[in-house]
Formats: sequence, C-alpha cells, structure tokens
Amino acid sequence: MTVQFHLPKPGEFRKLKNPVLIEGFPGLGLVGTISASYLVEKLKMDFAGHITSDLFPPLASIHDYKPNYPARIYISKKNNLIVLLSEFIIPVNACWELAQSIHDFAKENNVRQIISLGGINLKGEEAKVYGIASMEKLLVDLERHHQVKLIKEGATTGVTGVLLAQGAVENFPVVSFLAQAHEEFMDPKASAMVLEVLKSYLDLEFETSTLEHEAAETESKLRDMMAKSKAAHTQYKKTAEISNPNLGPMYG
Repeated sequence: MTVQFHLPKPGEFRKLKNPVLIEGFPGLGLVGTISASYLVEKLKMDFAGHITSDLFPPLASIHDYKPNYPARIYISKKNNLIVLLSEFIIPVNACWELAQSIHDFAKENNVRQIISLGGINLKGEEAKVYGIASMEKLLVDLERHHQVKLIKEGATTGVTGVLLAQGAVENFPVVSFLAQAHEEFMDPKASAMVLEVLKSYLDLEFETSTLEHEAAETESKLRDMMAKSKAAHTQYKKTAEISNPNLGPMYG
C-alpha cells in the first residue's frame, strides 16, 4: 500500500484507552480542517506522527518557521482522542486507500469510534448540523440527544464516504457531522457549529468564541497550501510528460 502512517512514538498510542478518532480533511467551507486544527490547539494536543503517500502532492507545510508534513496525527491522553488532519485536498485517487488505512489504523489502536467533520450544501435547508452514521443505534443517539438532523437519502464522497460504507459493512461505529457551509469561501461559523455538536457528543470542554477571528489566519495558510498543491500537481504532470512522453502523467 502506498499510504503510510509514520509514528515516531508508537507507544504513546498504547497509553490511550479505546480512544475516539476524529478526521478533519479539507472540503466544503474548509470545515473539516479548520475544526480539527482548532480542536488540536484548544485541547493542547501533542503531535504524534504524519501520513504520507505517493498519491499525495509533494509539499511541506511551514508553521512558526518549522516545516512539517501537511497530513498529521495528534493525540490527547487527557481527552482520550486521536485527530487526523490534512492541509491539502485529498486527491480522488488516494481516497479509497487512505480511508482503508485509517480504518486499519483505528482497529490496530482499539479506537471505539471514528468521527468525521465536514461541510455540506443543502440548498433551501436551515443552517444546522446534519449527521450520518454507520450503525442504527448511533442514529438514535444523534437525533435524540444532540440536535443533529439525520440525512435519510443522498450520497457522501471522499474519505468520509468510504469510512462510513466500510463501517456499515463491518459494523464499526463511524459518524459524520456536517454543517451547512458556503461553497465559495471558508466558513468558520459552520466549523463552530460542528464543534459545538462535537463538544456535546464527546463531553469535551473548550470554547469556540474565538474561532471566527482565529480562522482568518488559518484560511490564508490553507488557501496558500492548496494553491501550491494544485501547482505542484500540474508541474509534476508536465515534468513526467517531458521526461518520458510515453509514460504519460506521473499521477492524476
């Protein structure tokens, strides 16, 4: 498999007891990445590793002068959490394998539930958080206790879609929280809505009042990262074609 989890201190994960794994990848309104990044900061989570793949764009993210991989793993022993986040849009041809790797990683580390955070655009619907779950008992809990509107019909794509389908097949608990978000620009309000539901669902303590202000800086970084990701993708395809026209593009 081309997706690899790099864990400098694998023993740290054994200190967690049936943790919850939260996945936040870029999508509509950048809700997933903004929410996951904010959670890492507010809960003072520890860096625990990164994820690589030859299907990912060749990038390093730079924060506070320090370069790092843009797909990272964080843990909180206090809150019994694992957070996966990415600062680039996951290429379509990497979604299936990445989701399978996350699912395997979850089972290896005795994760009790996977939660995916993201945005959704349902025209004409009220602004609130919507939910999808892999198991019926999770649906009952979401609707009854957490003010989440369940999605009865539709489709969800990318890594989240694969995780939900795999969870349904294997009877593994996977939940997706999706807030109404704008397509054209970052939506910190949607991120705050998702995080408020997550707080209730996992009984976490952190505030979201500063999210909108802090997200402005996050948006600039993410948009720059995604622009570089797109440029790198285009440049690598051109380079591969020039070096060997018979081989075609390197990936994509």
